[in-house]
Amino acid sequence: SLTITNLPIITASCPRCSQKATIRLDIGIASFKIVAIKHKMRVIQMDLLIGTSNTGKLGELQELLGDVDVRLFSLKDVGLGDMDVEEHATTLEENAELKVKAYSQASRLVTLADDSGLEVNALDGAPGLYSARYAPKAGANDADRREYLLAELVRSGVPRPWLARFHCTAAVGKPAGEVFVVDGSCAGEIIPEERGGNGFGYDPIFYLTQYERTMAEIPGEIKNRI
Repeated sequence: SLTITNLPIITASCPRCSQKATIRLDIGIASFKIVAIKHKMRVIQMDLLIGTSNTGKLGELQELLGDVDVRLFSLKDVGLGDMDVEEHATTLEENAELKVKAYSQASRLVTLADDSGLEVNALDGAPGLYSARYAPKAGANDADRREYLLAELVRSGVPRPWLARFHCTAAVGKPAGEVFVVDGSCAGEIIPEERGGNGFGYDPIFYLTQYERTMAEIPGEIKNRI
């Protein structure tokens, strides 16, 4: 038997000994895995909607959740591909909650959504909340945003290293309105030349000193552990 009590805890009964145990879902941009299983449980598969229209982010989350016993759905899968949630909040957490509530209520599915941003010390935390829209050019793409960021860093006059961090807030919500939120970050620095062909967004100029490579140069399995 299975009951979802309050995300992120699932209570299940062992079919062998009838003892109850809990399965805790650790949720984050780099992890969403089932842990703390006391026995081999007969757990009903859960449906999970990934609430993003960002194709790069969707692909990474699908890869991250590939080994988890859940059925994954994209917005397009449930007929919400054209649904746009206005991100008008002033924090990453508020935006993540806005998206997860809107998509879970529209789909009637448990939903995972996030809001993330690149925060650069030399720019007083910019682009931050506006990372996906950080360029004055109409219809700007990822390359345009990277170019504009580097230009702003040069204009700032701040010498390298340009320390920065990726900051993410992820939320899981149920259609009834319950929301569970986690927060995480990854430290690094911005470099002036693009390196690597993996990832998306600012990955080619976000350098990880411990790996001596940019986020776009490291393999996906390593990125997923960071």
